[in-house]
Amino acid sequence: MLHVSILNGPNLNLLGTRQPDIYGGRSFEDFLSELEREFPQVKIKYAQTNVEGDLVSLIQSHGFKSDYIILNAAGYTHTSVAIPDAVAAIPAQVVGVHVSNIYQREEVRHIDLFAKYCVGCLFGFGLEGYKMALTYITNIEDDK
Repeated sequence: MLHVSILNGPNLNLLGTRQPDIYGGRSFEDFLSELEREFPQVKIKYAQTNVEGDLVSLIQSHGFKSDYIILNAAGYTHTSVAIPDAVAAIPAQVVGVHVSNIYQREEVRHIDLFAKYCVGCLFGFGLEGYKMALTYITNIEDDK
């Protein structure tokens, strides 16, 4: 069975209530149930933290147990040096996801410090970006 971890960074615990015009009106937990039903061939593990060091620890821990990580580092994408270091240090392949289109937002959000360590990045597709990442991962694995 394919093992994929979805790791979300700060404020993504507020999906469904936080700025619905940007992030939509659905909680991630509700969406996660949909992903699990749609991808039964994938063992999905999920974690979210608001703390940068905890996110680094999650990347390290899941990065040696999972085949892939879908990572939304949220605001830390643009500011953290520790997160790209963690992504570069793990054997799991990483797909970066952002709910909003970071290039339509403030200029500071146009910087993605860990993208160069990812097999691909998706932004601006809302929660569907996670589904697109899982579709990509399962298609790649089917082709092996």
